[in-house]
Amino acid sequence: MASPVVLDSLGLLFALAVYRYIIYPVLLSPLAKIPSAHWSSPFSPIWILTHRHYGRENPVVHDAHERLGPLVRLGPNDISVNCVEGGIRTIYAGGWEKGDWYSVFTNYGGVGNAFSSLQRGPHSTRKRMLSNVYAKSTLLASPTMAGISENLMCHRLLPQLDVYGRRSVEVYEVFVGAAMDFTTAYIFGLAQGSNFIEDPEHCRKWVVDYHARHEYIFWPQELPNLTAWAEKFGIRLVPKWVDRANQDIEDWIMSLCDAAGKVYDSGETKDAKDEPVVYTQMRTMLKKSNGDKEARSSLSASENLDIASELLDHAAAGFDTSSISLTYLAWELSKSENKHIQEALQKELNACSVMYRAAKSDEQIVDTPDLKTVDSLPMLHAIVMETLRLHAAIPGNQPRIAPENAELGPADESVKGIPAGTRVSAQAYSLHLNEEVFPEATKWRPQRWLDEHGQVDSSGEKARWFWAFGSGGRMCIGSNLAMADMKCIVAAIWANFTTSILDDKGMTHYGGYTSEPIGSSEGNYLLLQFEPLFLA
Repeated sequence: MASPVVLDSLGLLFALAVYRYIIYPVLLSPLAKIPSAHWSSPFSPIWILTHRHYGRENPVVHDAHERLGPLVRLGPNDISVNCVEGGIRTIYAGGWEKGDWYSVFTNYGGVGNAFSSLQRGPHSTRKRMLSNVYAKSTLLASPTMAGISENLMCHRLLPQLDVYGRRSVEVYEVFVGAAMDFTTAYIFGLAQGSNFIEDPEHCRKWVVDYHARHEYIFWPQELPNLTAWAEKFGIRLVPKWVDRANQDIEDWIMSLCDAAGKVYDSGETKDAKDEPVVYTQMRTMLKKSNGDKEARSSLSASENLDIASELLDHAAAGFDTSSISLTYLAWELSKSENKHIQEALQKELNACSVMYRAAKSDEQIVDTPDLKTVDSLPMLHAIVMETLRLHAAIPGNQPRIAPENAELGPADESVKGIPAGTRVSAQAYSLHLNEEVFPEATKWRPQRWLDEHGQVDSSGEKARWFWAFGSGGRMCIGSNLAMADMKCIVAAIWANFTTSILDDKGMTHYGGYTSEPIGSSEGNYLLLQFEPLFLA
């Protein structure tokens, strides 16, 4: 029989456990003032972890906000916000730090980058190195961007679509190729970048390798301790083939860095479109920050990995978000009920004095529209903005860590004393479905971004609640490049073709951090038919 001391000790431990895991989180914690998304949320994370694992988080969390308001408790130490004042302005403009959730975005065996950096200081330093080459004014006036857009649109994309003729076209793969070619051309130079548009097999392999991580990233991201513990006992929650896929991606990006490095070392570029703009800026500023007075001195092994990790993140984010957004844009624009919008876009594009046309030969230099002209087109801008609102490429939660004595929520229902270390997040999915800001929010209505005169109207509450690129100091550094490449691609296609849907069974959103279409059981995403606007 157990001694009284043992029984008393067990009883005390039981009482402490009840207090720690039930009484305090349910009744006494400041988070107890926040309505729970599920009855188990105050004392267990299992409910929200299950939805995250199966890619259902976005609609489930949005439903909770619809029922319970702008603050919702998802787990014992996990809350979601859906408001601007006392919400995203406090958290993201306020510079709340990132947590270990972002550590999975390192590359090359743990080499960090701006996105994976947890503290503001290192992130700000890295962002200052690169922000000028991603500035809108720089991009729209860049001879490199002008050369890239002429080559990719007129010599690759439009001729390739002409080859497809009136056959069904899987446009998700087309947009992956176009977005990757655009992104890597600006980062590494056109000659050193990818050519996925004309090499669809390589493009498909990249997509498979890149998406391999989606199903398994949950484990090291949400349950890192369990993942590490299981591996010690020979249980791999992330299969080895995922590691091999990641290795292939890293090797490929390193090869692009090596090619750009040779151009950099030569000190000259014959053609502006082949200038490795971002690579050059990154390498120059990294050398300067490391105290190297000779900017063109050779890279150390660690510097080489540092550059590769940063640029891998830029390339991956650039292709992924733009290709997702373009696929949903094409889907909406090609629906029969939106035929009038497609026609209005075509009218606007072809009213320009110069527009993208397919080159007749590799040597032909095609006159193309000025990038500032493309950027200024109202209907084109409205279509892109509305797609980013309703079909944000990254609609999921963007977690931050609460500091000491935090306060969240609108002024009339704020909660004070949020415990330090609490996981706090917002999601574009919910912010963009606010009916008070975006009437008929579930409908794709580009006209909401235009005024009564047909000019761009992105002012007021729409601008405050629009969150496709995040906000604050960690807002997406490549947002201007993404807008530029998407507008060029859309302009090139719909100035020359009319599109209609053949099969869209694969266009269901994934409900997690990113929103790529899930695809159909046949392996398709979105099959469109392209009808030329002009006779050849």
